[in-house]
Amino acid sequence: MIKAGIVGASGYTGGELIRLLHAHPEVELTALSSRTYSGKRAGEVFSSLRGLDYQFEDLEPEVIAAKTDVIFVAAPHGVAMEYAPIVQAAGKKLIDMGPDFRFRDPGLYEQWYKIPHSCPQLLASAVYGLPEIHRQEIAEAQIIGNPGCYPTSIILALAPLLEAGAVVDGFVIADSKSGISGAGRKADAAYGFCELSGEVRPYGVLQHRHVPEIEQELSYLAGAKVKALFTPHLVPMIRGIVSTVYAWIKPGYSEELIRSLYAECYKDEPFIRLLEAGSHPGTKAVAGSNYCDISINFDPSTSTAIIVSAIDNLGKGAASQAVQCMNIMFGLEETAGISGLPLFP
Repeated sequence: MIKAGIVGASGYTGGELIRLLHAHPEVELTALSSRTYSGKRAGEVFSSLRGLDYQFEDLEPEVIAAKTDVIFVAAPHGVAMEYAPIVQAAGKKLIDMGPDFRFRDPGLYEQWYKIPHSCPQLLASAVYGLPEIHRQEIAEAQIIGNPGCYPTSIILALAPLLEAGAVVDGFVIADSKSGISGAGRKADAAYGFCELSGEVRPYGVLQHRHVPEIEQELSYLAGAKVKALFTPHLVPMIRGIVSTVYAWIKPGYSEELIRSLYAECYKDEPFIRLLEAGSHPGTKAVAGSNYCDISINFDPSTSTAIIVSAIDNLGKGAASQAVQCMNIMFGLEETAGISGLPLFP
């Protein structure tokens, strides 16, 4: 059995990890770290976990590393950097749910997160944890930077077009809508029921921290610099993301040809579902799952591809994708523990 620990186990992503890893046939949860709820049982923090014999503790990195084979860090930026050198020295594995190991350039991290990277020497060997793009590297990695939820939805929507060199001038637009759980489990009036019920709110316009992550991976796929204009919106639902992505396409492409690019690119991907023409994805169809649903649309009059993707921000956008990476890292069946169908309604 793989011994797994979670840092930041009392947040929404941490709770989702507990749910998934508890049911995983090859995993034993041996460390749940939370400063806020140290000493509490899991069922006291999450009513959905009643009856489980797990207790939150405030554990030092060395203690968690000694008790585990893999550590999931579901905590704010800056935390995973404290663990990474200890994990590396102990020969264990680290999956960071935050941004500390998503960037290849430490200067880019410091520019957007306003703190110096404490172990930039580890960035070269860390792998961006999007299996559909970096599966082979993930299999050999010791440190994974788990992708952000918005970037996951946008990158998967665009990957076939960029790999084919079909996009004009390396420029795309992404308009995304997310549930409130993406903001984390915290007491903040701005995310309260009275503030958000009936509200749709753009935020982070022209300055969202996911932009450099999106551009880094899109540029990798295209083999050239790609610029992304990204606008996220908060909508009054708990979980889920829909991203509508616009790309201007070079001459010679039809919707049929574009569909064939997607079919070929994702033909062996267990968690990508390509929708039929005229059907579009929604958040309820992926809730509680690791699936990404994608619809493909093309307007020949403007040479514009309109690709719509939907994921669960706590699933494929966070916890279940991290478990998918863990499965690959340990040579397990990739779908182990995360093959469940979405919840509906």
